[in-house]
Amino acid sequence: MRLDSVSVIGGGAWGTALAQACAMAGRAVSLVTRDAAQVDEINSNHTNSRALGTQPLHGAISATTVAAPADIVILAVPAQSSRAALAALDPDLLASKPVVLSAKGLETGTLDRQSEILLDMAPDAIPFVLSGPSFAADVAAGRPTAVTLAGDDASQTSLLAAALAGPSFRPYAADDRIGVEIAGALKNVYALACGAVEGAGLGASARSALIARAFAEMARMVSAMGGSAATLTGLAGLGDLTLTCTSVQSRNYQFGMALGRGQSVEAIISGGAKLAEGVATTPVADALAKSLDVEAPLIAAVQAVLSGQADITTVVAGLMSRPLKRED
Repeated sequence: MRLDSVSVIGGGAWGTALAQACAMAGRAVSLVTRDAAQVDEINSNHTNSRALGTQPLHGAISATTVAAPADIVILAVPAQSSRAALAALDPDLLASKPVVLSAKGLETGTLDRQSEILLDMAPDAIPFVLSGPSFAADVAAGRPTAVTLAGDDASQTSLLAAALAGPSFRPYAADDRIGVEIAGALKNVYALACGAVEGAGLGASARSALIARAFAEMARMVSAMGGSAATLTGLAGLGDLTLTCTSVQSRNYQFGMALGRGQSVEAIISGGAKLAEGVATTPVADALAKSLDVEAPLIAAVQAVLSGQADITTVVAGLMSRPLKRED
């Protein structure tokens, strides 16, 4: 299959960064955004100041408000916007094309993963999932970044990974699409918790313990969903969990810090906080864990904090007082 041209749907920081990575990999890139002023700036100045400040963009990137046919489609909108973004596209643009899903989250109401949304909206598309430890600013600046690209066909996935790989952006092919999706969604929930621990001043020891138990909880969820727990030892699991749960560059970690300082969700959002995918994903993950009968006390604890039913100090005390048992 031809893999020369790329259409990136979504002109935010992550979509622009992925467009940059694809251009550096030698692809012809069309960046699709609804904002005409943004399109003009990208095409004339080769910057997207609203998304990435003064970061220069590759000359192979052109912006447009209307998606055109391309060999590869990358969906780079927030997880809760994926269905609407797909509904706005001509289905013929996606039929029999590799569609790379880069959002990390579960859909409110349906509990769907991103690839399930794609299957519902464009059943003839070929789904791939991109996830791993990566910040948009690093990718756009050409800093070394390694991620996971998961698909159902090993040969197709390897070819696509090679087409998207550049000197600094390195996608590693994998076959556990479910595991990669669940890991990508849940790490944002745990990042909220770790940020809250930091914001409440509970210490690095508490945060490290939380990350370790989050890893075990994530493994239970992935296995219950039909994915492989082994996936979590790689970039999409441990790599992304560690990055998101320890860095103030993470929007979810920042949001969690504000929660830990005692601010409500409403106050944080009204204060201009950037989108944190974990806020929408947490209640979905909590409902999913309950439907699967999976023990997920950390997800439930984050949901309690987000809903205002408990503060992080009380939640951590409750977690620390759980019955002791062997660590298997």
